[in-house]
Amino acid sequence: MNKNKPKYKQIIDAAVVVIAENGYHSSQVSKIAKKAGVADGTIYLYFKNKEDILVSLFQDKMGQFIEKIEHETTSKQSAEEKLLTLVETHFKQLAADHHLAIVTQLELRQSNKELRYKINNVLKRYLAVIDHIVDEGIQEKLFRNNLNRRLVRQLIFGMMDEAVTNWVMKEQKYNLEDQAKDVHSLIVYGLAEPK
Repeated sequence: MNKNKPKYKQIIDAAVVVIAENGYHSSQVSKIAKKAGVADGTIYLYFKNKEDILVSLFQDKMGQFIEKIEHETTSKQSAEEKLLTLVETHFKQLAADHHLAIVTQLELRQSNKELRYKINNVLKRYLAVIDHIVDEGIQEKLFRNNLNRRLVRQLIFGMMDEAVTNWVMKEQKYNLEDQAKDVHSLIVYGLAEPK
């Protein structure tokens, strides 16, 4: 309901920057309001509290992120191409927004159990994209058919996630997107039918 109000996006975008620069725990609502150019009270018209801002930020940004990945991967023919596109798009989107990368890789990790549950709910749609590519890869005989699907999904997501976290920790000193082909080939050869 509130998402269509003009200041919603302003507050979300401000929260990404404030949380990235100060850390979640040191990011007072007043700092977010100041960055967004709104009164403190305005924030409470949109969000219940700081945690609600963090969850909404993740739902909003991750929703756009997943839509882009769905769009980019469905335009490809083979599972191998789709997988490469998935990795490239994942890296490209986070490389393009350093503040968002810091928030997703660092600030969302130190959250409480309830928050993690809400975050995992958002990720389900992304994991479904990975599952679909793995299933196609099995049908195309790119991947072996006796794979533990759940473990494979965790490994693919985990590999991309760890690559991005490492890049963030190294203060983005190298080109993240340059690693996409290596990550892709590690996944493809790791899941391949033995010759």
